[in-house]
Amino acid sequence: MIRTLLIRGMIAGLVAGLIGFGFARVFGEPTVARAIAFEEQHEHAAAPHEHEHGDASTSAAHSHDHGDEALVSRDTQAGLGLLTGVAVFGTALGGLFSLVFAFAYGRLGALHARGTSALLALFGFVSVAIVPFLKYPPNPPAVGGAETIGPRTALFFGMVAISLVAAVFAVRLQRRMAARHGGWNATLIAAAAYIVAIVVAQVALPRIDEVPADFSASLLWNFRVAAIGMQALIWATLGLVFGALAARELEKPPVRRMAAA
Repeated sequence: MIRTLLIRGMIAGLVAGLIGFGFARVFGEPTVARAIAFEEQHEHAAAPHEHEHGDASTSAAHSHDHGDEALVSRDTQAGLGLLTGVAVFGTALGGLFSLVFAFAYGRLGALHARGTSALLALFGFVSVAIVPFLKYPPNPPAVGGAETIGPRTALFFGMVAISLVAAVFAVRLQRRMAARHGGWNATLIAAAAYIVAIVVAQVALPRIDEVPADFSASLLWNFRVAAIGMQALIWATLGLVFGALAARELEKPPVRRMAAA
């Protein structure tokens, strides 16, 4: 059964990744292209100052690093590269999602496969996408220095880990308090505990703000909206498609009785 769910989860994740690629291609890539143009404009503007100060070695290094031919063309990055990355991400996410679903199915009250899948997708979107986004939103090219990529990445995934741990704790707290305070009150208490934990983490973690003063605010906004929009589309597609695939397998009467047992 786990193997069947895993395969269906990977299929659903691949479908979600392909849909996410289409969204990113239409709404995300134009902002990336504008950000790259902004970066190149600043590089060209800085070049005359290098020559004025006689910094020949810096100019030569700049010419070497930004040659006419890149290892991977921009068209490949925006096409095949983006497609491969999003498809692999979606497939892996679908596999992990199916394992979480296998553990949660039958433990979330009277929810059937579709409802369980939709609820888990909502939890995943909030805890994995929204919460880290609020603290460390993604930046387009020309925003952020190369020397801070490592720390920024570590802080982002640290925020993801904190959010997931807090979410698991909140779910366990809700189940433990439901018998004493009722399901609705237990849910409110667990949600409040999760929010408090996230607020404390976001205040405690360092802030990173590397947006250039002259960078377009509308461009930055559009890029971040496209990024979170792609995440929302991937999670929604994953929850709906996997729910439909899982229901076909689990909600056959004999199989459902075995799963519940």
